[in-house]
Amino acid sequence: QVQLVESGGGLVQAGGSLRLSCAASGSMFSRAAMGWFRRSPGKQRELVATVTSGGVANYAESVKGRFTISRDNAKNTVYLQMNSLKPEDTAVYYCNAQRDSIWYGHWGQGTQVTVSS
Repeated sequence: QVQLVESGGGLVQAGGSLRLSCAASGSMFSRAAMGWFRRSPGKQRELVATVTSGGVANYAESVKGRFTISRDNAKNTVYLQMNSLKPEDTAVYYCNAQRDSIWYGHWGQGTQVTVSS
């Protein structure tokens, strides 16, 4: 029912910036909290940032002050602005939607972010 398509990743030098986008299908987008996750080889998927349906954001400690999550309900899109990137941020980034404290059970392809030193 829900399709999630991430884009905007790429190769960037340490200290640089990227802006990720997640386009979500479905009419329920505006009622769902959204989140960005990331996964590196050999690591579990990590929750990076969330934004509620009302636009309230929360961040993992590791990205606080550097990343900004936002949403545009009219476009059914959630963004992740990543500044001051570090090599440790290298991962595949995924978005997901949450309703009633349950994350959607299907993941998109993700978008690769590689930060070189």
